[in-house]
Amino acid sequence: MTRASPVPESKLPALGTTIFTTMSALAQKSGAINLSQGFPDFSGPEYLQRRLAYHVQQGANQYAPMAGASVLRDAISKKIARCYGCQVNSESEITVTAGATEALFSAITALVKHGDEVVCFEPSYDSYAPAVQLAGGTMKHVRLSPPDFSPNWAQFAALVTDKTRLVIINTPHNPSASTWQQQDFEALWDAIADKPIFVLSDEVYEHICFAENGHYSLLQHAGLRERGIVVSSFGKTYHMTGWKVGYSVAPPSLTAEIRKIHQYLTFSVHTPSQLALADMLEHMPEHDQQLPAFYQQRRDYFVDALQASRFTLLPCQGTYFLLLDYSAISDLNDVDFCLFLTEKVGVAAIPLSVFCCEEFPHRLIRICFAKEESTLRAAAEKLCQL
Repeated sequence: MTRASPVPESKLPALGTTIFTTMSALAQKSGAINLSQGFPDFSGPEYLQRRLAYHVQQGANQYAPMAGASVLRDAISKKIARCYGCQVNSESEITVTAGATEALFSAITALVKHGDEVVCFEPSYDSYAPAVQLAGGTMKHVRLSPPDFSPNWAQFAALVTDKTRLVIINTPHNPSASTWQQQDFEALWDAIADKPIFVLSDEVYEHICFAENGHYSLLQHAGLRERGIVVSSFGKTYHMTGWKVGYSVAPPSLTAEIRKIHQYLTFSVHTPSQLALADMLEHMPEHDQQLPAFYQQRRDYFVDALQASRFTLLPCQGTYFLLLDYSAISDLNDVDFCLFLTEKVGVAAIPLSVFCCEEFPHRLIRICFAKEESTLRAAAEKLCQL
């Protein structure tokens, strides 16, 4: 008699393959220009590549310390002091992770317990909600609406309860390309200062910010700094998304809890990459300072190329994403429009509704402009034909 194999009960029954994987696969199958998933089609700094090869050849190929190579954590601490004017202890407050997504997951898992509530602002990056669900928490959402996607603080205050454990923020914001400034952090602090609530600040696009006053980090706010976790990504900063190296910055008590998760989730991150990144931070600190202009030039080039189209372009203050309103072109919902765009027009994009748990009634798509000008020009020519 044959016994049936057991079927596991899914912990995430509502989830399937991410839209990013789906659209990238469809783009490849259709031969479409892939502006969906957020990755550059150009390589990172040659110096960084050479230093990676150097450290591999020198034999730095065994486990790094669990918290990260000390030389990299020291370099991150110096960068934070240079960029944000605050002192961070590299030994007790910085943890190197396998990409920013691991840092986010470790922080959420460390802080959220069964029955806790987490407030985030949506549209939001798609890894937040599954991590909260796996931790036993409940996600509550503050709706951000076009064109400026600014937070509604009255709505936020109405969502905060005695069960609220964590607030997740993201600036510069994926997918809306909006940014928070100091007054937004002040408003957040006013709302939670007297409550036992932590803040997880996703700042992976910190150096891709075009706002007039630049990027404002949670690390610059004294009150939030004491109860906040900041997450950043070397992949975004150095055009090397496949390296999957990120880090978290948090007070010692929070870092200790994050590392309890990190050590059994990943333990340590690719050693030669860490050493190469430390060299990059030490010898080419100007790279992150030049990044806003580098990406703004690509943004402006693409915006100019799309002026002849029937799309309405929304403001872009940060990230390497641009939102397009296609209301003048089609009545299709955003998922179906992106399928049409990929298969029939030859340009892959991401629908905004996939970043939302609740219905998102706007006709908006997200496209990535972290591409060579030739790629952007070819995509714009196709989009202008609609």
